[in-house]
Amino acid sequence: MVRPARRRRAELPPGAGFAGTTPEDDIVSYGYIASMKTKPGHRDDVVAILTGGADGLRRAGCYQYLVGVSAADDVTIWVSEVWESKQHHDASLQLPETKAAIARAMPMLTGEFTGAELTVAGGLGVPGA
Repeated sequence: MVRPARRRRAELPPGAGFAGTTPEDDIVSYGYIASMKTKPGHRDDVVAILTGGADGLRRAGCYQYLVGVSAADDVTIWVSEVWESKQHHDASLQLPETKAAIARAMPMLTGEFTGAELTVAGGLGVPGA
């Protein structure tokens, strides 16, 4: 059996918290994989928005944030994320810079999204793996 990587909790953005837990609790990393489709001619613009906030994501508890484009078409973007926890991911969506980036990207998207949540078991580049 593969055991998930364990590590200590990083600081959450202000206002985010973990009811009933302490910073000393060990947690398992949270992963999210998503795809989105852009309107024709806007894929590079959306990629630029998605890749523009790496420092803020790192401060929010993101270990890996990978943005890729489909080789099969010119409108699909894939995003793969590894976070300290689901709570860190959810709190990052409330940050002003994240909300602003989403607002800039939304008019260029078709509304076709996929997504899957994961428990990260380990791998190259994953802290504590």
